[in-house]
Amino acid sequence: MQIEFGARTDVGRTRANNEDNYRVVPELNLFVVSDGMGGEAQGELASALAVESVAHHCLAAANDLSLPFFGERRADQAEKTNRLASALHQANKAIHDAALQNPQHHGMGATLVAAWIEDQRLSLAHVGDSRAYLLRAGALEQLTADHSLVAEQVRQGILTPQEAEISNLRSVLTRALGPHETVQVDSDEHLFLAGDALLLCTDGLTRMVSDPEIASTLLTHTGAQEAADRLVELANEYGGEDNTTVVVVRTAPESKSWLGKLRRTPRRRDEHDTDPGPRKT
Repeated sequence: MQIEFGARTDVGRTRANNEDNYRVVPELNLFVVSDGMGGEAQGELASALAVESVAHHCLAAANDLSLPFFGERRADQAEKTNRLASALHQANKAIHDAALQNPQHHGMGATLVAAWIEDQRLSLAHVGDSRAYLLRAGALEQLTADHSLVAEQVRQGILTPQEAEISNLRSVLTRALGPHETVQVDSDEHLFLAGDALLLCTDGLTRMVSDPEIASTLLTHTGAQEAADRLVELANEYGGEDNTTVVVVRTAPESKSWLGKLRRTPRRRDEHDTDPGPRKT
């Protein structure tokens, strides 16, 4: 399966610095998005540690199948899905240890969502409220469940989704990488079929742009980079109240000609538990 991707991160209209980070590893079809918290340099450092740690762990595992796993392995999930969850446990340790070593970094943390595609299997792992969406046959499905206080209240029927959108507690997370020595990682597997589009994003997008408009944008902007650019532009047009990072992944159309095969290369843009706890600033 040929993969096309586009990625963009933007500071937004109101923040002084960008605490988001992403990492793409084309040779693995690995895609990682993270939103840091802790304020200014701490948040930026936390998200950078998160994406680099996940990428490094997965690359190392690809070259050394005997590399130890972190966290509990699930027998009902493929090795790559377990490896991806392991990478998030390793990222949690990297952030937590960095905060212990420097008092100025106390309390820093990050959300993270990662996708690893092999053939038609999409492995997902996430912690926090950065999200993964799948667009298939015109329908948009959120694949991840937010680890936030208001999302939990919606699941329990305490709040409606509309009330959650305007709650002043939206930034309170129930789970994040870094604040604690261990963390619960959610992992899952899905089919990724020809014609599908995968979106990974921070909440800077989802707080500004509705799901129907996200779906419409993915449908009307068929180039992965074009779609990524437009989604960030929309978040800024609607206020840009936070940093926004998006990664869009599509299955590239197959070409029967030898010239088409030569042209099928990935596209990218370089821009380079349950207690309410960390609050993103």
